[in-house]
Amino acid sequence: MKCQIIGKNITVTDAIRNVIEEKLHRMDKYFVINEDVTCKVLIRTYRTAQKIEITIFTKMMDFRVEVMEDDLYAAVDLAIDKLEGQMRKLKTRLNRRHKESLGRAIAFENFEQEETPSSEDEIVRVKEVKLEPIDMEEAITKMEALGHTFYLYLDEEDEVVSVLYRRRDGGYGVIQARE
Repeated sequence: MKCQIIGKNITVTDAIRNVIEEKLHRMDKYFVINEDVTCKVLIRTYRTAQKIEITIFTKMMDFRVEVMEDDLYAAVDLAIDKLEGQMRKLKTRLNRRHKESLGRAIAFENFEQEETPSSEDEIVRVKEVKLEPIDMEEAITKMEALGHTFYLYLDEEDEVVSVLYRRRDGGYGVIQARE
C-alpha cells in the first residue's frame, strides 16, 4: 500500500513515519494490494492533543478514521483499531446483503480536532465526487465505511441524485433532487 504521511504543525520524523507505516502494514492483509490502494495520513498537533486522520482509497470505496488523543502513538493505535472495526462491520454487512461487488478490493479471507475559527460565509473545503449508480443499501454501506453522517449518490433505481443521512432519532433518511 502506498502511503503519504503529512504533518500539520508537526515535523514528521523518520521515527514517526516508521511507526505509522509499520502499523498500517497490519491493514495490508485486508486488501487486495495493487496500484489502486493508496493511503493518506494527516497528523495535526494542538496544544493539548494530537489528531490523526487516515484515509485508505480503494477502487470500490474509501475508508476513513479520525482520532484525537493526548499521545500520538496512542492515536495511531486507536485509528488502526477503528479501521479494523470498519472492515469487520463491512464484512458482516456484505455477507448479510450478498453485495460481493463492493468487496472486490478487500481480502476478507484474512479476517480474524480543534478547527481554526472561520466566518459562517467562508467555504473551507470543496470536494468533487463522481456519482455512479448504486442502490440504497450500497450507499449505506459506503457511508458507514467512511464514518460519515451523510452520503451523496446516484440512485440506480430512478437515476436521481440522492443524499442519504443518519437521523438523530435512529435510522436513515434520504433526500432526492427533483427537477
